[in-house]
Amino acid sequence: MTQKSSKIDVDKVFEIHRGGKISTKVNYKVETDQDLALVYTPGVAKVCEAIARDPQMAKEYTIKSNTVAVFSDGSAVLGLGDIGPEAALPVMEGKAMLFKDLAGVNAFPICVRAKTVDEIVAIAKALEPTFAGFNLEDISAPRCFEIEQRLQNELHVPVIHDDQHGTAVVVLAGLYNSLKITKQKISEIKVVVSGSGAAGVATTKLLLKAGVEAKNIVVCDRNGAIYENRKNLNSIKIELAKITNQNHQKGSLLEVLTDSNVFIGLSGPNLLSKKDLEKMSKNAIIFGLSNPMPEFDPQDLPNNISVMATGRSDYPNQINNVLVFPGFFKGLFRAKITKVTDEMKLKAAMAISQMISNQDLTATNILPKALDRKVVDAVAKAVAGE
Repeated sequence: MTQKSSKIDVDKVFEIHRGGKISTKVNYKVETDQDLALVYTPGVAKVCEAIARDPQMAKEYTIKSNTVAVFSDGSAVLGLGDIGPEAALPVMEGKAMLFKDLAGVNAFPICVRAKTVDEIVAIAKALEPTFAGFNLEDISAPRCFEIEQRLQNELHVPVIHDDQHGTAVVVLAGLYNSLKITKQKISEIKVVVSGSGAAGVATTKLLLKAGVEAKNIVVCDRNGAIYENRKNLNSIKIELAKITNQNHQKGSLLEVLTDSNVFIGLSGPNLLSKKDLEKMSKNAIIFGLSNPMPEFDPQDLPNNISVMATGRSDYPNQINNVLVFPGFFKGLFRAKITKVTDEMKLKAAMAISQMISNQDLTATNILPKALDRKVVDAVAKAVAGE
């Protein structure tokens, strides 16, 4: 099930990044004075006047038709924390590359020097005329929840916080296929989620929408199980307590893990030992998504674990958001959708899971490869309702 991790050539990494990983290109070559008159003055004025009369025409006659803002304040970059907007730029560039290469969607990194929710929302609103959608990225919790909600309400283009919903969709896709292997029903499994940040909250909510019973899902933070009336809960955790753990199970992560069917780690490395995992049920499913080191040792698992997934590419079953965001936005743009719904996320998760046929489904093959280009079209069709 496991393989040795590959080493990264640091010199090659820096060389690839030199000068940036993306650039603009032109769709019409300017070679004559007539060309110049068509693309710039005086011809361009005709298009400007038309858009001034009807701003919606910008979606057809400008780059706005198919362009995403990959938007971050650099406050929660990868596992590096609040490293600032400049340091976040390489990640956003990489995401923009994947949008274009995999889905044909234009994308541009927008890294802003702003800290408050009001500042970030104001900047996004000011930029809205240029973009057809916003992919929020690496914005720290709990601010990210309010920022996303406000932008969804105040912008007229689709907004997704990928750290939340991209992760949730891939986790659900992997879970759908894992349950086929273990022959369990989603309505009957007991799930423990470690982590109440952006990904943990969104994943929990999507699992509930997918059919996990509220009484059977327990979310843990650093202080253990989250339950109603527990002390020191912020507003996000108070909401979680109302919709999960309806048996009011208390205790540490290790205590609530006992007899659970599924563990989803969205927290930190090395939380669980082999002995800890032995407390889970037979045919247990474990997803350890902390990077670069999962919540458990992928190379030392007990016999009761039937399916394992991580966020890494050097182990089987990588949970990677690349499976979601390119196709998701492609579908949104194709269908001219302005608001993202839970139903779209559920359809996207099912589409990803169905990329693995029953014949090819194994404990080490529950998800398509991150760069499988067929996934983009499958997700786009699902989101667009085709």
